Amino acid sequence: MSAPESSAPVEATVRRVPRYGVFMALGAVLGIIAAGIITMTGSYEPSTALNVVYPPGQVFGFALLWMVPIGIGLGGLVAILLERIARRHDRVVRVDRETIVAED
Repeated sequence: MSAPESSAPVEATVRRVPRYGVFMALGAVLGIIAAGIITMTGSYEPSTALNVVYPPGQVFGFALLWMVPIGIGLGGLVAILLERIARRHDRVVRVDRETIVAED
């Protein structure tokens, strides 16, 4: 059985923190959507310098290489900014801290 040894009130800070993974995943999804829009609006005419036509799948892949990391970075930046804003609303509360010693 465990029995509480001591109890003392202490102050703790309570604050809301955004989940970085969610914001970064949302940024990645928005990057995929942006790459799709870029692919759909692009022209597929031969280039004047190399006389090469890139297929839409290849354009989409190259757009993904740029847009997904940018989206992840911007999602993380938004999460950091929201955390900075949320720090203004920190609350200090008093809680009871207990130390429990387990007896074998």
